[in-house]
Amino acid sequence: MADSVSKIEYYSLVIPHQCGEGAKLLAAFKEAGVNFVGMWAYPIGEGKAKIDFSAEDNALAKKVARKLKLELGPKQTAFYVYGKDRKGAVADVMAKLAAAGVNVHALQAGCAGPGRFGAFIQLENPADVKKAAKALGI
Repeated sequence: MADSVSKIEYYSLVIPHQCGEGAKLLAAFKEAGVNFVGMWAYPIGEGKAKIDFSAEDNALAKKVARKLKLELGPKQTAFYVYGKDRKGAVADVMAKLAAAGVNVHALQAGCAGPGRFGAFIQLENPADVKKAAKALGI
């Protein structure tokens, strides 16, 4: 079975980097019925944390963020790759991007169920989306 690749849109927001802030935020999104496809949260210094997310319904997620008075960054594009797990699965994906001259900003990958892998790939340069899509076969 070949890997599946899709382009996804994601957004960023900044919250205080304090115990419980992420849990409080996620509870509000849960209460509103937001289902996330992917999420990355990490400290960015000065007592702040950045959250990048993609939701099944990004319009709903944006509405909830506005209601919570959170400042959303602009819409960005990432890639979601998943398939049968094997040694070097992510290495193969990254090699395709490297061969096309596409620089990756961030990569999050892991097991996506028994015998499956999944990876979210954020690009360094938004202008490389078409080139990355071609390299990944979409």
